[in-house]
Amino acid sequence: MQLKNDLLLRAALGQPTERTPVWLMRQAGRILPEYRAVRERLSGFKELVETPELAAEVTIQPVDLLDVDAAIIFSDILVVPEAMGCTYEMIEKRGPIFPKTVKTAADVASMRIADPHEHLGYVLDAIKVTKRELNGRVPLIGFAGAPWTIFAYMVEGSGSKTFSHARKMLYEDPELSHTLLQKITATTIAYLQAQVEAGADLIQIFDSWAGILPPAHYKEFSYRYISEICKALPNIPVTIFAKGAFFAMADFAQLDCQVIGLDWNMNVQETRQIIGDNKTLQGNLDPCALYNDFAGVERETKKMLDAFGGDRHIANLGHGVYPDTDPEKVKCFIQTVKEYSQR
Repeated sequence: MQLKNDLLLRAALGQPTERTPVWLMRQAGRILPEYRAVRERLSGFKELVETPELAAEVTIQPVDLLDVDAAIIFSDILVVPEAMGCTYEMIEKRGPIFPKTVKTAADVASMRIADPHEHLGYVLDAIKVTKRELNGRVPLIGFAGAPWTIFAYMVEGSGSKTFSHARKMLYEDPELSHTLLQKITATTIAYLQAQVEAGADLIQIFDSWAGILPPAHYKEFSYRYISEICKALPNIPVTIFAKGAFFAMADFAQLDCQVIGLDWNMNVQETRQIIGDNKTLQGNLDPCALYNDFAGVERETKKMLDAFGGDRHIANLGHGVYPDTDPEKVKCFIQTVKEYSQR
């Protein structure tokens, strides 16, 4: 199906665009009253993720309500460990909890390489429903967590400031760590390939805990697996968003991907010099800038656009939009991008 708005895909591929495309990480979620209304009817977050028609509904909400240039399938990176046999619970205001963590060689051996159709079919069905309902209005982004970030949750058992249990395993048993990371990578490749078959137009890989590793460990235990995933997705644009991994940008320049996401701490001009001109950059407004008044949101958005310079840029935040952000401020950000970046 021909896309009516293909700005995101053209920007990702370095093709000319009439203006800078814009979307937001976590755009489908708690900032929207319409999302909260859907959630209130359900038992919890996982029911929403695992019900394709409802996941599709909240995926499309920001396209209707915020007028963004892309939809991103409503799901969670933690569906991958669940599919492998490491289940999680999503606790309101606390985040994910894994009742049983991966600690030993026996635990790693018990983790399966998941079949996406058997174990993650609900995500693939949500993509198919969303594509049908979108009817070509905007591209649909599929996604997964980077293997290191998934590993961190599986071993730690929850979110953490230090992920010391997960990082300890890298030091104490690197061979076992690589065995688990390879299983996660195999699952992730099959899952993302299935998302593409189901209709995803672009893939984003989230390495949320990239910045917690020292550079040498990042290269050994994260970058190599991200590289493997990128090589397995040759026919679709891929975005890598590795929060805090400013030290890995020279490596990212060599990846078989089209887009590098920047968090709000990364210097745009320095990153562009390191990455070069053959990749698109995405980001990177500080999510807290949206707490500003409307004039402030507009001013900060223009400063961000000026820093990127217009070419090979996808406008976004430097991380997910925070849940107490005023949707009207989000609309101000989006509208400013559209008007100010007209070429």
